[in-house]
Amino acid sequence: MFDQTHLISLAANVVAIVVLACGVYYRRHGRRDMIVPYIGVNIGVFAVTSALLDSGVSMGLGLGLFGVLSIIRLRSSEIFHEDVAYYFASLAIGLICGLNLTPAWAGPALAGLVVVVMAIADHPALHRTHRRQRVTLDAAYHDEAEVTAHLERLLGADVRRVQIVATDLVRDSTVVDVSYRARTTSRAGRDFIGRRVS
Repeated sequence: MFDQTHLISLAANVVAIVVLACGVYYRRHGRRDMIVPYIGVNIGVFAVTSALLDSGVSMGLGLGLFGVLSIIRLRSSEIFHEDVAYYFASLAIGLICGLNLTPAWAGPALAGLVVVVMAIADHPALHRTHRRQRVTLDAAYHDEAEVTAHLERLLGADVRRVQIVATDLVRDSTVVDVSYRARTTSRAGRDFIGRRVS
């Protein structure tokens, strides 16, 4: 089953997913719990893709099954958008390497391209002043404009988007999802972030 081309693809797949999961994702986000799912999904996709190609079973069936599994996994717990991007990048690497493309260097090259693009797109320099977090305010708000003005004063930042998630009239509190551009010179904003990140 495993000829030289398969072994090259397997080696390229393992190197690519380890670099992506451990060298890029973990160093940027520090979530050890996501490394096993990324590597597990990658190796699983690689193995099933290789098996389907060798057995002559329809690739559409295999891809459909993994599509269903990925939807179930993504709906089973709340994860961030960047985690989803890495999730599908690991899936794509396994699929690319498992297909044994011609010429032999095409698979490793495309897998490397995925890793490089993710490393660049998720570089901290591109997101240095952008923040997004869920904040609980100790007052009940209904007007988004009022909430935006309050958050800009509280965070010392330029609010780009705010969404009221929940308003509790009994406990007099509001939960909002806010995206904003941090003013790096604002000490008040930095102090608030340190206290209220949720």
